[in-house]
Amino acid sequence: MKAVILCGGKGTRLRPYTLNLPKPMLLLGSKPVLEYTVEHLASEGITDLVFTVGHLREKIEEHFGDGSGHGVKIKYSVESGELGTAGSVANARSLVKDEDFLVLMGDQLTSLNYKKIMDFHLKHASKSGAIATVALKRLTQPLQVGIAHMDRETMKVTRFEEKPVLENLGNAAVYAFNKKIWSCLPAKGDFAFDVLPKLTHEGKLLGFVFDDYWIDMGYVHEYEEINEAISLMDLILHAKKHGQK
Repeated sequence: MKAVILCGGKGTRLRPYTLNLPKPMLLLGSKPVLEYTVEHLASEGITDLVFTVGHLREKIEEHFGDGSGHGVKIKYSVESGELGTAGSVANARSLVKDEDFLVLMGDQLTSLNYKKIMDFHLKHASKSGAIATVALKRLTQPLQVGIAHMDRETMKVTRFEEKPVLENLGNAAVYAFNKKIWSCLPAKGDFAFDVLPKLTHEGKLLGFVFDDYWIDMGYVHEYEEINEAISLMDLILHAKKHGQK
């Protein structure tokens, strides 16, 4: 199973921290946030990774290399300009090829079980006609993420909105796709605005609801919150590494 990790953004909302470092390389404790994601994936046996890189990409490539020092295999998809989230994945097609794959962001911290979302996708997508599954985090209060409305019987997402009223299912920006997704990805554009609405309208998007820890490192206060969560994440990864539940 392949996982594509988006690492090419400039992280302008986290300046001045990101003036000399790409956002996924910001330190949490003694190592970059992206390293926690790589360790998390490796602990679940997901070791075939593609990094989409652009802004200050040499910092990422120098740290991770081919991935062998971290127990994974890493290939790099280099972006020549700002492509958006969907465009970044489209640009990496030659490295992913025609198989089901995960997409996640390089600036998030989560204890979500990635294999569970892929297993869910493989089980339900083919019989429902869906080609994509989005991880939906159950929120206690509205955040700055798209909110999904979902049919709980079919598990299909029925619409997204930016100002939630009744729903509390936030887009965690973790996706499982099958090979039919390639025809839906623009050369330049974003999942939130250019892909998910179309998939939703066509009834081709499933929702996987989870309650695990998740935070997006978009702003300074979130960066500080992630630092506070590091001890918890280390405990989770340590337990997985030693076969504990």
